[in-house]
Amino acid sequence: MTDLYYEDAGTGPALVFLHGWGTSGRVWHAQLPEFVRDHRVLTVDWRGCGRSVKPVHGNDTATVLADLLALFDELGVESPTLVGSSIGATFALELALRHPGRVARVVSVDGPLHWPSTGMPIDDLRRGLREDRAGTLASWVPHWYAPGTAPALIDWTVRQILDSGVYIDDHFAEAAAYDPRPALPSARVPVVFLHGERDTEIPLPVAEECASLTPGSKVVVIAGAGHMPHQERPAEFNAALRAVL
Repeated sequence: MTDLYYEDAGTGPALVFLHGWGTSGRVWHAQLPEFVRDHRVLTVDWRGCGRSVKPVHGNDTATVLADLLALFDELGVESPTLVGSSIGATFALELALRHPGRVARVVSVDGPLHWPSTGMPIDDLRRGLREDRAGTLASWVPHWYAPGTAPALIDWTVRQILDSGVYIDDHFAEAAAYDPRPALPSARVPVVFLHGERDTEIPLPVAEECASLTPGSKVVVIAGAGHMPHQERPAEFNAALRAVL
């Protein structure tokens, strides 16, 4: 485990929020006041991102999961609901698949990161990030959001990514081949796929197919939202998450 930044507040059932690639626990600020009232809420900047240490090595799913389990042990977090966004949803899902006894429930927010079915040009993206990181992010990140999103929110997202470590790009090597579908029928933890209607990064049919393979799961759609519904439509997102909980 490396040094991780986290925030831990409230009492009640444990609720752990996991951000997407390159951002930080700050993306959940619109959720904290609502859920800290009756949950123990933990936000984590996973390794390489936000205010956590940015190591050269260990930027892969297995190591991120080991970090999270070690953090849960250190803090005495038992059977949490994991709410993960984008690749954070992949981490939440994989933690539940590999360690079902450690997780009560998964809420996959615009995930999992099943890019092989979307045709995402991973090699072009990685090359762009190496050669012109700021320019590549400035052209890519706006597509994470539905049309009409405030430019300030998009700019803030780009800034968070630029402030994170460049070594997190290693996650794209795994993402290029990641396919959770073979493992989903054996899932032993309830999964809810909470998805933005207008997501073009991980389109809604990805979540619908994954839900069809996962016992007892369901899809909840946030109307009008893109890839970041917790930021784009926080009131609707919070209501939907509240209903799940």
